[in-house]
Amino acid sequence: MTIQELVTNYPHAYHMAESGTWDSIRRHGLLSTNALLDLFEINGRERQQIFEQHRPESVTINHPKHGKAVIRDQKPMRDSALLKCLDKGITPTNWYQTLNRNVFFWVSNERLSRLLGARAYNKKSHCVITIDTAALLAQHANRVKLCHINSGSTIYTPQPRGADTFRTIDDYPFDKWKQKRGVKDAVVELVIDYSVPDIARFVLRVDERRGTNLVKRIL
Repeated sequence: MTIQELVTNYPHAYHMAESGTWDSIRRHGLLSTNALLDLFEINGRERQQIFEQHRPESVTINHPKHGKAVIRDQKPMRDSALLKCLDKGITPTNWYQTLNRNVFFWVSNERLSRLLGARAYNKKSHCVITIDTAALLAQHANRVKLCHINSGSTIYTPQPRGADTFRTIDDYPFDKWKQKRGVKDAVVELVIDYSVPDIARFVLRVDERRGTNLVKRIL
């Protein structure tokens, strides 16, 4: 895939965060779980549990300087389902570590709306950040990887996943997935390792949404 193909077909990227977190995101950047744990100086057993194990519920962490942050749950995953779909030699712990190292974006509004409308999330408010894909790639294209599945879900029929699930832009088999699924679903996730400290530079709008309803526009 080329950068131009990615920008043309997916001009916007979307990130769903905890309600009320925009000020912190604007100040610190968009942080992976790993980066949040570093910033909040979470170590030892607490870090291991958050970073390496399934989170059935969201976890709140605290820091005397930075206040509190919420690390979101992983309700759509189960260890038992992961064991059925992970490549040989990869454990659920390995997969949680991989997910927790990355910042995730949807590249279609349909996928975002599906998550917002899911039973586990549609009663809560969420901070939804809309990103200019071209501007993001202009600065971070060499750090971007793409994924053809919802890597954080094992609901229904768990899709195979492993070392090749996340691919660089130029290595991503766009034509293959476009032929199988159509353009809309040829790319599912865009991820960036660790953090996007300058995320505010690429933001088009920030909304508070509950389910598919707009509660208020923040930016």
